[in-house]
Amino acid sequence: MQVERVNSNSFTVNQLPDGSRIIVDSPSETVFALNATAGAAWDACSGRTTLSEVTEKMQRSFDPQVTEELAHAAIDQLREKKLVTTSGFSSRTTRREMIAGLGAVAVPLVVALTVGEQRAHALTTGSKVTTPPKPTPPCNLVCEIEKLL
Repeated sequence: MQVERVNSNSFTVNQLPDGSRIIVDSPSETVFALNATAGAAWDACSGRTTLSEVTEKMQRSFDPQVTEELAHAAIDQLREKKLVTTSGFSSRTTRREMIAGLGAVAVPLVVALTVGEQRAHALTTGSKVTTPPKPTPPCNLVCEIEKLL
């Protein structure tokens, strides 16, 4: 399988101290939240690469216990959100099989919300919907998402 990031100059990527990422696609007004595992996979796809190379890069930069199944699951989520493109891709492992073989490494997670969805959620929960303040250094993934609401 060949993997490559989607070439989008419209992405703004913020890496948080815990290794997670916030990726903002301004034209589509979509915010992607990647946990540390998915963030390591995103980093590993900086150029055209293979699943084996993604696995090796994730092992070096994130956790030596990363398996090819875990890297495959992360790439699958990034592909579903249209953050990477793949060729020769097949879903060969079910989520249950992947989780069963994990051990200490976190399951990759990629969440996407449009600005409209975030505002709608904020309104239904009673949160104030205001113009966001000037950016400050990120505290963690949860703080960044709360700021967007």
